[in-house]
Amino acid sequence: MNQEKGIWKVIGASSLGTLIEWYDFYIFGSLATVLASQFFPKGNPTAALLSTLATFAAGFLVRPFGALVFGRLGDIIGRKHTFLLTLVIMGGATFAIGLVPSFESIGFAAPIIVLLLRLLQGLALGGEYGGAATYVAEHAPVHKRGFYTSWIQTTATLGLFVSLGVILLTRHALDVNQAKSIAKFNEWGWRIPFLVSIVLVGVSVYIRLKMKESPLFQEIKDSGNLSVNPLKESFGHKTNLKMVLLALFGATMGQGVVWYTGQFYAQSFIENVCKIEFDQSRTIIIWAILLATPFFVIFGSWSDRIGRKWIMLGGMLLAIVTYKPLFQGLLTLSDLSNQVQLTGLKQIKKTTSVIPGTTDTLRILTHQYYFAEGAIQTVTVKDTAYAAAGRVTIKPDVKSFTQLGSSAYWKMVGLVFIMILYVTMVYGPIAAFLVELFPTKIRYTSMSLPYHIGNGVFGGLTPFIATLLTTIYTGDKLAGLQYPIIIASICLVIGALYIQQGVHDSSKEKINNA
Repeated sequence: MNQEKGIWKVIGASSLGTLIEWYDFYIFGSLATVLASQFFPKGNPTAALLSTLATFAAGFLVRPFGALVFGRLGDIIGRKHTFLLTLVIMGGATFAIGLVPSFESIGFAAPIIVLLLRLLQGLALGGEYGGAATYVAEHAPVHKRGFYTSWIQTTATLGLFVSLGVILLTRHALDVNQAKSIAKFNEWGWRIPFLVSIVLVGVSVYIRLKMKESPLFQEIKDSGNLSVNPLKESFGHKTNLKMVLLALFGATMGQGVVWYTGQFYAQSFIENVCKIEFDQSRTIIIWAILLATPFFVIFGSWSDRIGRKWIMLGGMLLAIVTYKPLFQGLLTLSDLSNQVQLTGLKQIKKTTSVIPGTTDTLRILTHQYYFAEGAIQTVTVKDTAYAAAGRVTIKPDVKSFTQLGSSAYWKMVGLVFIMILYVTMVYGPIAAFLVELFPTKIRYTSMSLPYHIGNGVFGGLTPFIATLLTTIYTGDKLAGLQYPIIIASICLVIGALYIQQGVHDSSKEKINNA
């Protein structure tokens, strides 16, 4: 009973800190559209969004370097102190992003500073996950390792959940008037989710300071068997390097693209391609996450009984086969062309105002169209009437978004839920799978690198590459899915051929001999 109580304390303390780090890391992606207007020139919204997604992706690209730096530290000085350091770095960088002046204030210095802070976030996360997963796994009994480590796996998705929730709460707290709250949030309110992270980090640091070192690491430290050079032992030995490469190309690469397609690209697709209204595009993801999260633990626990391999590969296979019909379903639900328009309820609102410091006039024309199924489409046309040289020049800016009716809304939640269910299949067992591939004295380093290349490079680039492909192939709104489908297919084949089904059982001997 005391051992059971002790492992839950370990899981709670580790999970809270890891959840906060994921929150810090993903708040950037959750606000990509808003940040695009803050830190990049406003002349080309698509280019600004791609630039923001590229900055978002940059944080992923440096995660493998963080895995090397902090993985080495974790295998030399210990798990506890290393992921305490990563938490402080992540929290400081996130807080600082909330303080960076906009592009209008300091020009191109703004995106450069944000990029540097984003790189710090990536480095910190590269060291956090491996430490937390290793720490929990080394406290857990072997026969329940999948179950216990799956709780750490929930933190990535819950971090996204919390980031979306804080964004919505902040936005609605700024003003009771929806239009004013949107304007305030886009102007300065977006900084609040970044700034409040410092409080969350402070709480987690306090809790982690009270944690003890992993018993397995402490045992090899006391016996004088610590690795002198974890990097050389992890990647310089043929047998271990083979396991690193197998973990990357047979598991984490496919797992990474499924994770980021089912959550981040799905959100971006719903907002930017389906043109669903801001609040709904977030709450759809929130509901899907809330409903799917328990399955991380279900699949993690199941992997203790039947093995990790086919659960993970099964999730990849389902994603490969069904992504296109699922995303086509999102498009169909957002398509109002076949719905009955209630023409008698159509509303038109026109406002004009003189632009401060000029004689030019800003004109805003808003059309709202109502449909029998409950959907509302809002089309806003902004143009500027220039008074110079005795003539008027019009520069229109047209934006459209849809608020779904109840039936379509919940159907869309269901489609995203299915995508996140695939995420739980590939992600729930992965921590236990990776931990069991490597001996204790080089585990932090060895498991962190393939995880963060698979997730940080292949997975983290998914929103950017998918959005870029959709921009290139403008006639095909599903073009972005080519990337995750191809990557997951390659990983599925390699994993099916080369990953051994019983690898998690053989780990007992490997751990005992470490």
